[in-house]
Amino acid sequence: MPQPAMAIRKNDNVVVIAGRDRGKRGRVLSVVPDKRRVVVEGVNFVKRHTKANPQRNIKGGIVEREASLNASNVQLVCPECGAATRIGRRKLDDGKSVRYCVKCKGVVDK
Repeated sequence: MPQPAMAIRKNDNVVVIAGRDRGKRGRVLSVVPDKRRVVVEGVNFVKRHTKANPQRNIKGGIVEREASLNASNVQLVCPECGAATRIGRRKLDDGKSVRYCVKCKGVVDK
């Protein structure tokens, strides 16, 4: 059975609502819809031990980078009211489907 579309998209501003980085805000760098996960800029850093690869110009050592976190642990920040909010979907008069802020009823999509 297909999963419903995710409310979070790439380049959305979100706030983390659960986990060790609770309260941090950031921009969504990537979305993995089939696993319901998102990568947020500056959140959920992990250390990766990388092997040097001179052909690809990669240095070896310990690298810190963002790991994915579950989409249920982030909430979209409304661009109009600035609050962390749930997302609703509505069709406009021209038939286009847009996301809207449940708190202020403002349209999230440009």
